Amino acid sequence: MRAVAARVSSASVTVGDEVVGAIDEPGLLVLLGIHHDDTAEQAATMARKLHELRVLRDERSCATSGAPLLVVSQFTLYGDTRRGRRPSWTAAARPEQAERLVNAVVAELRARGARVETGRFGAMMSVRSENDGPFTVLVEV
Repeated sequence: MRAVAARVSSASVTVGDEVVGAIDEPGLLVLLGIHHDDTAEQAATMARKLHELRVLRDERSCATSGAPLLVVSQFTLYGDTRRGRRPSWTAAARPEQAERLVNAVVAELRARGARVETGRFGAMMSVRSENDGPFTVLVEV
């Protein structure tokens, strides 16, 4: 499981003309990719890491500050570009597995008390963010 976590002042996800998820205050925009070998245990670990990641201002986390997270499924994080000019997607999980594990990460974050907004799985989404810093990290489990 792989996530790109960006510290943002605000972020939103739009599908068509509808805003399906938004955070209007400082928090994390999380692009979340699922590998075909990932498990529910890794989903719980990813949720914990994201919630406790000390990358917000004054080395705070979403857990300590109550800052929200916007989680967006992003299978392209497992695109392999080592050969040729066209990415290979063989490492990415099939949609059924990926959706289940993305939902597991979101559910675990919420169980931990996090405020979580999401994109819409499988939809063509427009993601907007106002990065803070910018400060972006890669999180892998």
